[in-house]
Amino acid sequence: MRLVILDSSKEVSEWAAKYVMKSIHDFKPTKDRYFVLGLPTGSTPYGMYQKLIEFHKAGKLSFKYVKTFNMDEYVGLPRDHPESYHFYMWNNFFKHIDIDPKNAHLLDGNAPNLVKECENYEEEISQAGGIHLFIGGIGPDGHIAFNEPGSSLVSRTRVKNLAQDTLEANARFFGNDISKVPKQALTVGVGTVMDAKQVMILITGTNKAFALYKAVEEGINHMWTVSAFQQHPQTIMVCDENATLELRVKTVKYFKYDLKKKMIVNCYYTSSLNMVSGDLRFTYLKAT
Repeated sequence: MRLVILDSSKEVSEWAAKYVMKSIHDFKPTKDRYFVLGLPTGSTPYGMYQKLIEFHKAGKLSFKYVKTFNMDEYVGLPRDHPESYHFYMWNNFFKHIDIDPKNAHLLDGNAPNLVKECENYEEEISQAGGIHLFIGGIGPDGHIAFNEPGSSLVSRTRVKNLAQDTLEANARFFGNDISKVPKQALTVGVGTVMDAKQVMILITGTNKAFALYKAVEEGINHMWTVSAFQQHPQTIMVCDENATLELRVKTVKYFKYDLKKKMIVNCYYTSSLNMVSGDLRFTYLKAT
């Protein structure tokens, strides 16, 4: 597991976007070989999406041969509801890039058979060849997608009854009226995300600090579902300084030194190969 510690949430967004761009470029997708992304919603990845749109509009990045699978969706919300994840993704990302709509997959919270919808979603991921890079955020309680505390760490895509804490936390998006918050959601499972070849988790803010501590410094525990990714061979947690406040000083220094070392080595390597690059700031992305 890698922990990348940056100064601000803005830098987290930029780092993550450049990592996505580099991953797609390195893969060299074609019409016969798509790159597959797993995507989250929420405030944490918003800045990353804005940077990816910027890269696309500048001609640096195409999503023509990219397929995406989103993490979750509320049950019962119309797709055009401002709080539906369909609305979020299309308004904040998809409509601004060149992705083919049929390649942007989201769970249907209004499907006539929700269990079958979840089963089909797993099958679609499998038919796409699996997910190359799954990006996620976490809640203050360490949940990823709607895999709340107590969720199985080998769970698959399923219908989830939302906990009271989740309903109360999400009421702010529904006019502070908890009765308007959907009581169920469809969500990928922890096991679904663990199957991805790489996982990148974005963590920002002091309210996520204890969850990051649980994810990095304590053992695997289904009450903190993000902790499962300690066992994933290619997990990157990207956080800002505020999110490290519960970590031991020794832990922070270790990962900061590790990142600095990768930056120095790869800046030297890249500059030796390509002196006209002009921007070496993020060349440490070569290190994994």
